[in-house]
Amino acid sequence: MPAPSGPAATGPADPRPEPPPAGAGYRAVFAVPEFRFVFAAHLMSSLGVVVCEIALSVLVYRLTGSPLLSALTFALGLLPYVVGGTLLSAVADRCPARRVLVVCDLLCAGCAAAMVVPGTPVAVLLALRCATAAIAPVFAGTRAGTLGDVLGEGDLFVLGRSLIRIVNQSAQLVGFGAGGLLLAAVAPGAVLAVTAGTFLASALLLRLGTRARPARGASGGALLSASLASVRQLLADRRIRALLLLTWLPPAFVVIPEALLVAYADLLGAGPAGAGLLLCAMPVGAVVAETLAGTFLGPAARSRLTFPVGVFCVLPSLGFAARPSLGWAVVLLVLTGTGIAYNFGVDRWFVAAVPEALLGQAMTVMQAGRMTIMGLAMGAAGAAAEYAPLRVVMPAAGVVGVVSVLLVVREVRRSRGDRLPLPGAAAMAGATGATAGTAGIAAPPKAADVKR
Repeated sequence: MPAPSGPAATGPADPRPEPPPAGAGYRAVFAVPEFRFVFAAHLMSSLGVVVCEIALSVLVYRLTGSPLLSALTFALGLLPYVVGGTLLSAVADRCPARRVLVVCDLLCAGCAAAMVVPGTPVAVLLALRCATAAIAPVFAGTRAGTLGDVLGEGDLFVLGRSLIRIVNQSAQLVGFGAGGLLLAAVAPGAVLAVTAGTFLASALLLRLGTRARPARGASGGALLSASLASVRQLLADRRIRALLLLTWLPPAFVVIPEALLVAYADLLGAGPAGAGLLLCAMPVGAVVAETLAGTFLGPAARSRLTFPVGVFCVLPSLGFAARPSLGWAVVLLVLTGTGIAYNFGVDRWFVAAVPEALLGQAMTVMQAGRMTIMGLAMGAAGAAAEYAPLRVVMPAAGVVGVVSVLLVVREVRRSRGDRLPLPGAAAMAGATGATAGTAGIAAPPKAADVKR
């Protein structure tokens, strides 16, 4: 992806969205025309990713008859995130955002189209899956940074991020169902062709519906070295490091029971239908909690709930020590899903702590780290379940999770006013980098502290 040779944006400066009126909630976000295109594009691409996972898993199983290789298609959707998130993160800030987003969608569409070619070896299919997973954190980080440009400062940005998470969770519910119906009617190759179409539609929406803006950061230097240098700069800052851990650890412990739900359904004798019900429970809780918190709570209330909800989300897994019935297991998983609402406060604090010039890269690192740690946690859970009963492994995740999250919460509290400037960040971000992160943790950030 070449670096831009000149300004990428023409015309008048971006209009700054007005602060939302009290109680406006998600309506204020959808009132921004550009966000509606971003939202529609994300909906298309998210459905495409989920449907692609199902279709590719079925295709690999039909070609090989191997449950291991079939399951590997899902694992390969998580683990390569660390590659894209560390080695390619500088792309998010050194190239114009719209160009990055459109090119990422086109590359994913090309990978999905290549999977459709008859006779494609299984090794190539898995490599293409790895490629799309490596692209994903760059796309997600660039889009997250772009939301600051589209939605401006404060609560609009936080609510926009919330809507993106709601789409992610809803895509799991709708995508798995739609993918299953499609696979019952047509071959996996035809479903993968539909996936390619969703990525192309997303690219078209982003190209036509979003503004061309210049790159945030400098474009010089090798991409690999610039990416690694930025990652080191971000992790060297105590405040940013603490907030990254707060975004990574709760999901890592939450997915451990989720990774074992098929085995747990078999333990209960619930069969595939019971397993499907269990797998749907957590996304349902997440969508409900996000929607209610974003609609009925103000910024201050959501910030105050961040720490309690972040700890609460790992507690329901303790209930699996009693080997609950199918109904009670669903209740525990729905409660676990509600913990996603802790992200409201974390998003606000994180975007206030990161200098403007590194915002896209920081969001890329955040997403890559979260997905990678989740993938490792799921693998560790499966390995532990080989040697210990589920009623031990699943609640053990809750015990370790509570201790770990409490330690991170303490570190986040301590880092409120203890933030050193990132090396080189002052020159790139100006006064913003010097003031970000010094406000009280539950207080709304000042306009100068929120990156646009």
